[in-house]
Amino acid sequence: MKLVVQVKLLPTPIQGAALEATLLACNEAATWASQIAFEKGVKQNFALRKLTYHQAKARWGLGAQAAQHAIKKTCDAYATLRANLKAGNLGSPASRRYRTAAGKPVAFRHDSAQPFDDRMLSWQITEQTVSIWTTGGRMKHLAFTASPEHLATLALYRKGESDLLCRDGMWFLNATCEVPEAELNTDPVDFLGIDLGIVNIATTSDGEIMAGRELNRIRVRERGLRTKLQKKNTPSARRRARKRRRKEARRAKDINHKIAKHVVAEAERTGRGIALEDLTGIRERVRLRKPQRATHSSWSFAQLGQFIAYKARRAGVPVVYVDPANTSRTCSECGHIDKANRVSQAFFACRFCGFVDQADRNGSRNIRARAWQLWRRGVESTAPALPPRQRGGAGRKRSITASDARCASPAL
Repeated sequence: MKLVVQVKLLPTPIQGAALEATLLACNEAATWASQIAFEKGVKQNFALRKLTYHQAKARWGLGAQAAQHAIKKTCDAYATLRANLKAGNLGSPASRRYRTAAGKPVAFRHDSAQPFDDRMLSWQITEQTVSIWTTGGRMKHLAFTASPEHLATLALYRKGESDLLCRDGMWFLNATCEVPEAELNTDPVDFLGIDLGIVNIATTSDGEIMAGRELNRIRVRERGLRTKLQKKNTPSARRRARKRRRKEARRAKDINHKIAKHVVAEAERTGRGIALEDLTGIRERVRLRKPQRATHSSWSFAQLGQFIAYKARRAGVPVVYVDPANTSRTCSECGHIDKANRVSQAFFACRFCGFVDQADRNGSRNIRARAWQLWRRGVESTAPALPPRQRGGAGRKRSITASDARCASPAL
């Protein structure tokens, strides 16, 4: 499977200026090629290359490979735009957002990522340097830093293109690695159910609760600080706001990585699979009051699910997605379903048999039971997709069938 390893470049001021000029030239050429593609209606790679290749090289001083990658990046951007328009991600054809996106050429920021292939970029991993093409010539001995684990992955599995990008004044290379997968465990002894939430980020059917109260407090503090800085709107306030950009996202990503690693390691150690809820479209299905919207929007359940999925795939652990309907209202002991069973966010008390448990732990046990039921039915090894026109409320009851959830080792 493909993994992306990110390394941080350590350029000198002169090297940084050369990288900045290179990225600027490539993105200006890509934006110009995008305008030609929009005006001529030519958005296929080889057809657009005939119209723009020689002029891109002459006008911006690009090499042959850099010009081809800039043109291909333009075509890929239009392909992504077409897919988003077709899927309805930008609204209906009559909406203003749809017309705005479809009615103008794609433009690239000056610091947008630029792909480099092996003709333009060579790695010296033991010396932790790279040799990279720039508009000013070949730049050698450009230092980079990475963890020992990342260096080992690069040395063994690096394959394909690497993307050069600049973010918040720092330079990075994203290298594509083809990492072999472990053999899938086709005979798990059981499943480890995982209930994903906001207050408790992840709760396992073993009873382990990974709480997110500290992260939520940090998010509230960061949100308040952003509001104050935006209202102040002075040069120093804007400088502080830029400095704190993505800090919350980086912290959440680090926590999600740690949780996913722990969950997969536990499942692998005990010979079990992993059961997750299929939360596709939950943001559209759930209506919230205004004070809750910011917290719900910052809930990174999709990222945590992706981390669990790819780490499980690498370890050979099967992953099953189940229908989330009523998992929080069903008693894991007797199976009784009642809205009143969920006494509060934290507690569950069955109105039929009197069973009492922590609410998320009860939900994770229901997820485990549904996954085990589906596995015994012999479900296919594909990730589930929410059927169109079936985006009902979160509490809507649906029967659990193989079409609702399938065994998966999802792609990245």
